Amino acid sequence: MVFARLRLAARNLRIAVAVLALCAGASCKTDEALFEEVPAAEQLWAEGTEALKGRSILGVYTYVDYEGAIEKFQKIVDNYPNSDFAIRSELAIADAYFQNEKYDEALSYYRDFSDLHPQHEKVPYTLWQAAQCHERRSLAPGRDQAATRDALVFLDRLLLKHAHSSYAQPAEEMWRDLQTRLATNVEGIADFYFDRGEYEAAAERYRALLNEYPGLGFDPRVLWKLGTCYAELQRSDEADRIFRTLVAHYADSEFASRARRQLAINLP
Repeated sequence: MVFARLRLAARNLRIAVAVLALCAGASCKTDEALFEEVPAAEQLWAEGTEALKGRSILGVYTYVDYEGAIEKFQKIVDNYPNSDFAIRSELAIADAYFQNEKYDEALSYYRDFSDLHPQHEKVPYTLWQAAQCHERRSLAPGRDQAATRDALVFLDRLLLKHAHSSYAQPAEEMWRDLQTRLATNVEGIADFYFDRGEYEAAAERYRALLNEYPGLGFDPRVLWKLGTCYAELQRSDEADRIFRTLVAHYADSEFASRARRQLAINLP
């Protein structure tokens, strides 16, 4: 009986030793994983850019591992913050998110880049890209225009501080398009009140449109609508002044012809 107990104890000891050995081995492997050597910045950059090239699936679809590429670039930023590849990687992350249509994430990186590196030659590019992020999130003219206004903030910065950059011309074109979208939004609201016979509310918005969005092609039509509002409100002097302004500045427009007829009717 005593010998049986001794054999059992010896077996349990051997099992315990084996378990400890396994645990020690696992611990070593864990430590190795924790302190695994990070590849060189050049290698990570090459792997990230290669991932962005994508690979063809059955010859009809190209799969791009954006998340994998971003992971490579982020390792450069985290482990080699003072290398030339770090700044390039910050932009590469932003571009990868943009190409993957994750505009909120891309915007965050573009904005951070221009704030952290205000003198860098790529700042005009990041401002242009940030504007595009907002523009692609913007809604139709009849919807909320917060994203459109946000895009204009970046375009204004670009045109003010980097007027001679290669992005200035496309920025001007987008600026005009977005201003037109905002003006269309305001005119749509004004027309809503006009059609309901709420001429005071309509006139207020037509005036705002003329003051805030001049030179976009709305002026003749909106002046006519504003003059009509004043006429409906029995504010004849103001209506005549608006119609005369319309005739004087936009003589060849169809709305000037309407204004002339209205002025003739109003003659004493």
